[in-house]
Amino acid sequence: MTSTSRDLVKQTLEFRSPRRAPRQLWTLPWAAAHYPDQLAEIQRRFPDDIVGAPACLRSQPARQGDPYVVGTFVDEWGCVFENVQAGVHGEVKTPALADWAQADAIRFPEELLTVDVDAVNAFCRGTDKYVIAGACPRPFERLQFYRKSENLYLDLAEQRPEMLAFLDRLHRFFVRQMELWAQTEVDALTFMDDWGAQRALLISPAMWRRLFKPLYRDYIDIAHRHGKAIFMHSDGYIAPIIADLVELGLDALNCQLFTMDIEALGRQFAGKITFWGELDRQRLLPSGTPAEIDRAVRQVKAALWRDGGCIAQCEFGPGGRPENVYQMFKTWEDVI
Repeated sequence: MTSTSRDLVKQTLEFRSPRRAPRQLWTLPWAAAHYPDQLAEIQRRFPDDIVGAPACLRSQPARQGDPYVVGTFVDEWGCVFENVQAGVHGEVKTPALADWAQADAIRFPEELLTVDVDAVNAFCRGTDKYVIAGACPRPFERLQFYRKSENLYLDLAEQRPEMLAFLDRLHRFFVRQMELWAQTEVDALTFMDDWGAQRALLISPAMWRRLFKPLYRDYIDIAHRHGKAIFMHSDGYIAPIIADLVELGLDALNCQLFTMDIEALGRQFAGKITFWGELDRQRLLPSGTPAEIDRAVRQVKAALWRDGGCIAQCEFGPGGRPENVYQMFKTWEDVI
């Protein structure tokens, strides 16, 4: 019997020798605008095995603008982003929470909790793809979006009681969201926070363990209690906290492998967690040759694959070459 996409992902997460590595391509609007024909061919030749569930909200939260268009975008949380490049996401320039005295007036988007569970379940039953929840808590980044990064780092250094209370309120909202999605028929829940700079964490590992690790433990426990896997994304150099994520029981981690020592990651974690991509989008995807892409995939496979434990994934965004994205997926087919 031929394995479905859902089977392949489950076999990979459980290290049960799938016939190939599952695939997923993350595509920014930039790629569709610059390489529409090549992108369509990649998607035809290497269709995704992992898809996100539609939000299926009964009430839509208020938003203004488009996050990928030049100009101002206001998201459903009331955070304001300024964008200067079409096809990518903008940045917060003016914090929505300029003073902690305003914290009690901040309204979280309750509309995100109006999920039509029957509609989500119908989507899951109608596909043989592996389905990830249409919600992605991001407590650290959400704090940054409200406060702006430089303000938040001062808050963290000072351990402001107002900041800690706000983080607790935010976390309780995310717990409600995760509990709701855990009761649907999706295969996995997901959360994210970008924790790494190029060569270090953005805060100390000790502070991360004190303030944020307990939040992630709650998300992971919710997923497992309901029989779901759980995936996490985090950009940058995050080697100091991967052992913590393994300890918490995280099933799959999307991280920038090529900012770290891939062989060292393999010695420590191969067979203990699935690496949900990715291929280097800083240098290799924009500037590498197909031969370099081939070698990079083989390096990842040799270091991290243990009858599973890798998902063939990359992000096709600004500067990326379609021939390199194509080569990545082709090599993953060739090596397993």
